[in-house]
This record gives sequence, structure tokens and C-alpha cells, in this order.
Amino acid sequence: MKRIIHTKNAPNALGPYSQAVEANGMLFISGQIAIDPATDKIVEGGIEEQTEQVMQNISALLDEAGYSFADVIKSTCLLDTMDNFDAMNKVYGKYYTEDPPARAAFAVVKLPKAVMVEIETIAAK
Repeated sequence: MKRIIHTKNAPNALGPYSQAVEANGMLFISGQIAIDPATDKIVEGGIEEQTEQVMQNISALLDEAGYSFADVIKSTCLLDTMDNFDAMNKVYGKYYTEDPPARAAFAVVKLPKAVMVEIETIAAK
């Protein structure tokens, strides 16, 4: 049985997908980009500010579903360029100070809304 997770504290989906879906004790959070849900706009600044907003969006979805960053088991980070890898890592690492999840990071040709970073997340209880 699946449960659709939605919160106003994270951006609405940009297409025909859910913000997150929970099934069998696992939470699948769709890729989050640096949209501030309060303004529905991309946050100003560089990769650090965008990564911070992405992590805040993930946090809101984890919270809405009753999970925390401690429950995250896998992240996939998509970057507009690997030149942003170290700066993204610096912000990302603040959220996983102990037992960080497995992770993959890729540079891609283009991300939605021309953002610098998108992160999808899987958590389990």
C-alpha cells in the first residue's frame, strides 16, 4: 500500500509526480530543486544557497512523512557541473553528521528551471 506525501512546506511538483511516496516502510522523495515554497521562486545566490534550499525542502518532506535525516539511506545528487561538487558537499554534509547515507553524484547537461542542483532521497524505517 502506498501513501502520497504532500506538504506546503516544499515546492509543488512541476509535473505528473508526487512530492514523495511512502510504501512498505520506505519513503521516496522526488528530486528537489532550489524552489522556495513560500515564494515559488528559485532562491537567489549560488550553489551553497541552492543546496541549502534543496535540503530544507527534503527536510520538510521527511518531517511531513514522520521521518528524519537519520532515516535516509540513499541520496542521488544531480549537479549542473562537477565544479560545484565541493561546495554542494559542504552544505549537504551539515545534514548528515553521523552515519551518512549511500550516495551518487552526477553532472548532467541541464536541470529543471536551470538550477545548479537537484537531490532525490530515499529513507527507510
